[in-house]
Amino acid sequence: MLLFTLLGPETAHAMGATGASAEGGGGGSSMLIMLVAIFAIFYFLMIRPESKRRKERQSMIDSLARGDKIVTIGGLHGEVQDVHDDKIVIRIAEDLKVEVAKTAISGKRD
Repeated sequence: MLLFTLLGPETAHAMGATGASAEGGGGGSSMLIMLVAIFAIFYFLMIRPESKRRKERQSMIDSLARGDKIVTIGGLHGEVQDVHDDKIVIRIAEDLKVEVAKTAISGKRD
């Protein structure tokens, strides 16, 4: 502090030596507002769309019925033959049926 008094008040102020009266007291509330704003942006850009996609996928899986054409996450294309609680039987060739988990269904085909 002695150095700042020797250099003069203009130099001391330019170098960051300010008195206690110059410090503001509202820094904490602006930080809180910024934190809430960042969380809101993160929620609306990341969390909410993913939740919507998850609900749409779950409703698609719940609505599967015999005769629907589907694609699995492994790339198998087939037609639903039977629907159970946690698995689906699909026909991928004329005499070839495969059981897959409902979670392995990627989507419906037209």
